[in-house]
Amino acid sequence: MSEPIKTLVTPVRLDYTITASSAQARFLRHVVEGRLVGERCPDCRKVYVPPRGACPTCAVPTRDEVVLSQRGTVTTFCVVNIPYEGRVLELPYVAASILLDGADIAIFHLIQEIPASGVRMGLRVEPVWAPPEARRPTLESILHFRPTGEPDAAFESFQEHL
Repeated sequence: MSEPIKTLVTPVRLDYTITASSAQARFLRHVVEGRLVGERCPDCRKVYVPPRGACPTCAVPTRDEVVLSQRGTVTTFCVVNIPYEGRVLELPYVAASILLDGADIAIFHLIQEIPASGVRMGLRVEPVWAPPEARRPTLESILHFRPTGEPDAAFESFQEHL
């Protein structure tokens, strides 16, 4: 009887190209400038970031641009402890949903400049931007988010955004 296979190493590669919509392209141009913007639905008044061009709930175009705060709240997060080939971040690290002040949809990004054990729901954070000359039209122009030092946000202020 042969031994069961316990591990299989195989190369995987995914090549894909994404074409930004006009709303996403405007958002990414603002990212290059170090600004975060969303679009407000004229019916339900929710602010979507990144903008989608239309409200997914009301099915109407969203054209009203809203400049968002450079601060936000961690709503949920994940501590990553699993080593993998090619990783550039030191373990453990934290990936989090961040509800920017003024937005109704959280974005997903890294939390750094704090031990993973110190990250919590309600933690107030701000982006750390790449230098202007290094910014590109991608959320990688935000290197990570870091704590602001403000008191934590009350759960009630973000409970509907989990």
